[in-house]
Amino acid sequence: MPQGTARKADYSDKSAKANILSLPLDASEAEREPHGYERWLINKLMRMAGTPPIRFRLWNGDVIEPEQSPARFTLHLKDHKALYALVANPNLAFGDLYSAGRLDVEGDLPDLMECLYRSVHAARQKWPRWLEALWRNHNPRSTGITEAKENIHHHYDLGNEFYQLWLDQAEMQYTCAYYESPDNTLEQAQLAKLEHVCRKLRLKPGMTVVEAGCGWGGLARYMARHKGVKVHSYNISREQLAYAQAESERQGLDHLISYVEDDYRNIHGQYDAFVSIGMLEHVGKENYPALSELIKRTLKPGGIALLHSIGRNRAMLMNAWIEKRIFPGAYPPSIGEFMAICEHSDFSVLDVENLRLHYAQTLNHWMDNFTANQDKVTEMYDEHFTRAWRLYLAGSIAAFRAGSLQLFQVVFTHGDNNQLPRSRQDLYTFPATPEGI
Repeated sequence: MPQGTARKADYSDKSAKANILSLPLDASEAEREPHGYERWLINKLMRMAGTPPIRFRLWNGDVIEPEQSPARFTLHLKDHKALYALVANPNLAFGDLYSAGRLDVEGDLPDLMECLYRSVHAARQKWPRWLEALWRNHNPRSTGITEAKENIHHHYDLGNEFYQLWLDQAEMQYTCAYYESPDNTLEQAQLAKLEHVCRKLRLKPGMTVVEAGCGWGGLARYMARHKGVKVHSYNISREQLAYAQAESERQGLDHLISYVEDDYRNIHGQYDAFVSIGMLEHVGKENYPALSELIKRTLKPGGIALLHSIGRNRAMLMNAWIEKRIFPGAYPPSIGEFMAICEHSDFSVLDVENLRLHYAQTLNHWMDNFTANQDKVTEMYDEHFTRAWRLYLAGSIAAFRAGSLQLFQVVFTHGDNNQLPRSRQDLYTFPATPEGI
């Protein structure tokens, strides 16, 4: 949250300050003429980025056209120090400068970000080592028990009112939806995702399920209401849990659901199913062996586990700006790192599904909702916060379109479990998408 912004959520002053976005807001000498070497820096920056079709409009109105193709987008730099920040570390500076209003974009923001991701990905193969070191993303913050709570508070405790503005109205899911048809609504696709997950877990009435990281509790309520199972859901976001518990009681499901305010590492007992939707990105790869051992310890001999997570095709650090400003401690695992969780405890992998393009469509729906409510977001926080989240959503759309990010659902069980279905046919016997929503 930008400095000087009052929170509307009910927090102490100390916890409110935890979410402040410290942005480089001050511009300087915005009216002076650009120097020749500054024009050279822009041309050099664009060559290192693969010469994308981007023109620059400088702080005095001068325009620098792209070298190899007509411009599709325009970046407007408001002051010369913004240029230096961009050259020094574009991974961090682009987001900060855009959020602060010192860099503006003319053209579709998700399309621009996708263009940049594709161009930079191709160009970086030829980067000198010093440039790779200069522009590298930093290691994520610690995800120890104390730090994990601070990380989650930074992102998820911004206030339920904020997320209700742009998430689905069915079960308030902040994870990838499942679009059986491209014309599904966001609500249909989110409910279809919950049904798809339940089918993969082969849930039956009377079973017990443990959920690591429950968000606003939608999956637990869906499992209890539609599958008749008992659910223990763990979460360390107080804001989310308050919403989840209230909804469980309102819907008369609290006799089947226990929402637990605790870290996933403190899960105990044994269950027929273990599920985690969208939490693995926050675990930290140094904790993967312990997570694997936890699942092995809590999953009954015939049980099934499902992990749903943003991921990568190969190991990479999270974008510096996303990790610093939006998702502290975030690390999406590569598919190899994902499989290492299963290998560590001798699990058998039953199913791997990549829903990358489903997440791009989910984000498109979120972006549309966010844009429709951006004036309310600005009123709740301020313009800098709104710009930061607009860029975060646009950049995420671009990352999934360009293949920089993936979305993996991995289903696995104990290595000696023979109580397994012979095919996946039962997953698709009936549509997962509800009608009339």
